[in-house]
Amino acid sequence: MTTTTSVRKSAEERREEILEAAMIEFAEKGLYGTSTDDIARRVGVSQPYLFRLYGTKKELYIAAVERCFENTLAMMRSAAGGKVGEDALHAIGEAYQNRLVTDPTSLRMQLNSYVACNDSDVSEVVRAGDARLLDFVGQASDADPPTVARFFAAGMLLNVVASMGLLGADEPWARRLLEGCKG
Repeated sequence: MTTTTSVRKSAEERREEILEAAMIEFAEKGLYGTSTDDIARRVGVSQPYLFRLYGTKKELYIAAVERCFENTLAMMRSAAGGKVGEDALHAIGEAYQNRLVTDPTSLRMQLNSYVACNDSDVSEVVRAGDARLLDFVGQASDADPPTVARFFAAGMLLNVVASMGLLGADEPWARRLLEGCKG
C-alpha cells in the first residue's frame, strides 16, 4: 500500500509562491487586469489565504514590483562583478539584453509597473527602484551623468524592441537599432 503525505508549507514559503505566481499574472495582465483569483488558483491556495498573507491586491502588486527591481539589481551586481568603467557598463548591458531574451516575465512586469504609475503608491515604489538601479550603475561604472543617462535610454529602447519580439529579428532596421544601443 502506498501512502502519500503532503508536506505543509510555511506561510513564508506560500508567500514566496504567491509572489512568483503574482509576477507571472501581473506581467501578463497588469495591475488592473489581473484577478487575485487567478493568482490564488495558480498557486493552489484560496483567495482568503492570499489576502491573509498580502492584505490587498495592491500590496501584492507592490511586492511584485519590488521583487522585479530587486532581481534586476541583483542581475546588474552579478554582471558588474568588480568590473569598472566601460567594462562594467558593457557587462551590465549584455546581461540585461540576455535577460530580455531569457526572462520575458521580468520585462513585462517592468513595463506594467510603469503603466501602473498612475497610482501614487506604485509610482513611489517604481521611482525608488529606478533610483537604486541608476545609483548602482553610476557607482559601478564611475560614469558621468550623461553617460549613465544614455545607458538607461538604450536600456529603455531595448525594452521596447524586446516587447515587439525584435531582439533576434532579421529585420535590417531592428539590427541597426540594436547595434546603436551597444555604442
